[in-house]
Amino acid sequence: MGNSPSNSPKVHLETARKSKACQLSKLKLEQLPPELEGITELRTLDMSQNKLQILPPWINKFTQLRGLILSHNKLGSLPEVGDLKKLESFIADYNQITRLPSSFANLTSLKTLNLSHNLLTAFPVQLCKLRNLDVVDLSGNRITDVPAEVGDLQAVELNLNQNQVSNLPESLADCPRLKVVRLEENCLPITAFGPRIMKDSKISLFSVEGNVFDSKAFHNLEGYEQYMERYTATKKKFN
Repeated sequence: MGNSPSNSPKVHLETARKSKACQLSKLKLEQLPPELEGITELRTLDMSQNKLQILPPWINKFTQLRGLILSHNKLGSLPEVGDLKKLESFIADYNQITRLPSSFANLTSLKTLNLSHNLLTAFPVQLCKLRNLDVVDLSGNRITDVPAEVGDLQAVELNLNQNQVSNLPESLADCPRLKVVRLEENCLPITAFGPRIMKDSKISLFSVEGNVFDSKAFHNLEGYEQYMERYTATKKKFN
């Protein structure tokens, strides 16, 4: 059984030429339709819930792209994407991605990144060069370390839940905008939360359940009072 006419890629591509938005989700596609290469003026491309294993290099031609959705595919890697300088949202959760290309550091407009539930084993340092990043979701991967370069991360929220993180660099305290850090279900000892992180960072919400210490130990940390001051001040803003 093939796709019904309304469900065929051809129909969606004809619409995309006019609307600049291409919706190709849930079509059981194993590759991007070759005809798509000619519609480089797209603003959004949704290829979620297909069977994609690779993206063609010509994806880098879509220089007007603002949003790229690749959730629930079988992607193991990504091609060079450094020319997508207008891209603001990159959503590729539930794939098999093991690393990011070096050119990811050139996505200077990127605000939202979701790479949750992939196979990343290292924190992508390319993210630390992105000046406009707001939200980073790397939950459900296999990341073991957070590198010192994280001090340059511009994000407001960093989600590392359900990884294998066992250390936090002191430079986490240097993140200029970081307010929310989610670290549930990792391998962190209480000693990972050094005084600088607790006292001097801008972090006002640590989510740390499911690590190798109890909440009492967290409450007894040096700098916990300063952390709670930030937490309470933030809570008041939203009440």
